[in-house]
Amino acid sequence: MPLSRSLSMTSLSGVLPAWEEDELPVEDLLLFEVAWEVTNKVGGIYTVIQSKAKITVDEWGENFYMMGPYFEHNFKTQVEGCDPPNPAIRKAMDALIHNGCQVHFGRWLIEGSPYVILFDIGSAAWNLDRWKGDLWQTCNIGLPYHDREANDSLILGSLIAWFFKELTDNLGDKPNVIGHFHEWQAGPGLILSRSRKIPMATVFTTHATLLGRYLCAGNVDFYNNLDKFDIDKEAGDRQIYHRYCLERAAVHCAHVFTTVSQITAVEAKHMLHRKPDVVTPNGLNVKKFSAMHEFQNLHSTSKARIQEFVRGHFYGHLDFNLDKTLFFFIAGRYEFSNKGADIFLESLSRLNYLLRVHRNDMTVVVFLIMPAKTNNFNVESLKGQAVRKQLWDTAHAVKEKFGKRLYDALLKGQIPDMNTILDRDDFTIMKRAIYATQRHSLPPVTTHNVLDDSTDPILSNVRRIGLFNSRNDRVKIIFHPEFLSSTSPLLPMDYEDFVRGCNLGVFPSYYEPWGYTPGECSVMGIPSVTTNLSGFGCFMEEHVSDPAAYGIYIVDRRFRSPEESCNQLTQFMFTFCQQSRRQRIIQRNRTERLSDLLDWRYLGRFYIHARHLALSRAFPEKFKTDPMVPLKGFRYPRPYSVPPSPSASIHSTPHHSDVEEDDDEPYDEDEEAERDRLNIKAPFVLGTVPEGKKKHKGPTHIAISTSNYKTGVSERFSPLKTCILEFTDVLIVSMISVNYQ
Repeated sequence: MPLSRSLSMTSLSGVLPAWEEDELPVEDLLLFEVAWEVTNKVGGIYTVIQSKAKITVDEWGENFYMMGPYFEHNFKTQVEGCDPPNPAIRKAMDALIHNGCQVHFGRWLIEGSPYVILFDIGSAAWNLDRWKGDLWQTCNIGLPYHDREANDSLILGSLIAWFFKELTDNLGDKPNVIGHFHEWQAGPGLILSRSRKIPMATVFTTHATLLGRYLCAGNVDFYNNLDKFDIDKEAGDRQIYHRYCLERAAVHCAHVFTTVSQITAVEAKHMLHRKPDVVTPNGLNVKKFSAMHEFQNLHSTSKARIQEFVRGHFYGHLDFNLDKTLFFFIAGRYEFSNKGADIFLESLSRLNYLLRVHRNDMTVVVFLIMPAKTNNFNVESLKGQAVRKQLWDTAHAVKEKFGKRLYDALLKGQIPDMNTILDRDDFTIMKRAIYATQRHSLPPVTTHNVLDDSTDPILSNVRRIGLFNSRNDRVKIIFHPEFLSSTSPLLPMDYEDFVRGCNLGVFPSYYEPWGYTPGECSVMGIPSVTTNLSGFGCFMEEHVSDPAAYGIYIVDRRFRSPEESCNQLTQFMFTFCQQSRRQRIIQRNRTERLSDLLDWRYLGRFYIHARHLALSRAFPEKFKTDPMVPLKGFRYPRPYSVPPSPSASIHSTPHHSDVEEDDDEPYDEDEEAERDRLNIKAPFVLGTVPEGKKKHKGPTHIAISTSNYKTGVSERFSPLKTCILEFTDVLIVSMISVNYQ
């Protein structure tokens, strides 16, 4: 099914639609953003509203407020309580408080410090039955008593609608109110506000349709059957019909309906029966470093910390060279199929086979960061870190003694006898330390004791593919069923630091409305794998001519069979393993430069347009706007230094040396970076891109022939093979190559 093109990033050049010329009179408006995840981290929506807060506060100042549920722990740790600066808001809050409902106000302690209004659901739960009756009389939607999440969303929505009624009664005609609601949990507030004819402009954003997520999790061929599903029956079979009704009602009640990507827009058209008015891509707050290679320094530092963990985890089996070890990872909610963990594990098995067949000396350590139910840390994992620390202490003690004796000998003008500088006790201590590293079992696959490990999807598939971290395996697996934390006794790193230390993020999702994880990798200068079924992947395909050259590898999961997609992912990872150190450095530089495309300073404009459009529909006598005219797509061109033909750079062996030839294609980091910056500001317009399946360039084919599988698939390799074979650029600085593998 072809995807229509989104509003082009040509807006980055300054060629903005007509509505941009007339700025909103924010001093005469109040903007409220409603989401279940305000100060309450649950999933990706938290990242959206938290990262977008700063640019919204910069635009709206003290006329911007965020609304959500009150949780005591979150309020105490994330919010600084204060009094509302607006008297009308104070009066509206007092009206609820005087009727026995608790409302809390403060500043959310994030970048931008936006005001937040948080409603205590528990204090108003006694109204639940009455509000259920109101919902039924209003739109014939009934909520079952056992669905606590739906009941809580109704309580929150009723409190918010009540608040808006009191607020608009106090304000009168000025200032006007805009309410922006995120996801179905905030939907009841929008539905009740509209049914009570509260004078306000409304925007509803769905980040993923409820039914779409459920269908994809059930291994349904979703995208090829979008127009064939019996929506009501499917929702009823999954016992989410009432939630689906809330979501669909909110979509149709809103003045403006938005979603985060083109792939989700197609989904919403079929699942919710309304085409989004605006596509609002998700962004990030991008912080640039003043030093050219500061993010490379951070990569080197974080990688060293990961290497320390690996030394402990694989003690007794550390027979691979950590200087020739790559760190891959996948992270996110534990949705085994939706997040692509199934195809990832299968591809790792094939990658392991290819590395062994080609006698590649590169080792790949793969981290799977997905939270699951556990019984705390694995004893073997903790023991490994203790053994590593003990070895370090032993080596440090011997080093101190060795250094003192060497120092004394040099003071006497003597060259010490290296055979006598360490005594028998020193050798005894070192031998005991070596014996302490002996282990008869293989290094554990998981760092925690997983509940129901016999049925756990990841562990079951690890058993199926037989990757148990044996000495012969070139691919090692570490399943970390818990989110990362700097306070962990096992792997004390925050997620951001961990990502910076890895070499490749792999996110072959089947259902991913946007996908923050590859975007976060790009901002940190880490290459990543995504798919053309994720919003991020579609965005990059549309706006970057050769994503692979910039470290964004896009697996085709829309127009290929699962077997072909698995082979393509295997080829991506295998060829990435063949890159030299210098090529990885250059690619990280290019990946980091793509972060400009993901900055909220640019992508926030789509939200601005959505608000303006909502005002023009809610108050047509006051606000007018023209629909945003689709512009020609701007395509970020290929890197300047990549030669047009890979023939001169094809290596005769599967894995070439890290020692680079003198006659490589010249590479000037500063010159290429400047060209990329200009390309963002001045659109590089190509010819029209055909809708539907995009034709891959280049004749390069790589055949996977494995005796372990029934068939070997020879498959077109997208632009990646061409890109990597063309990476024959000279080393930026020889020292960088040494320090930043």
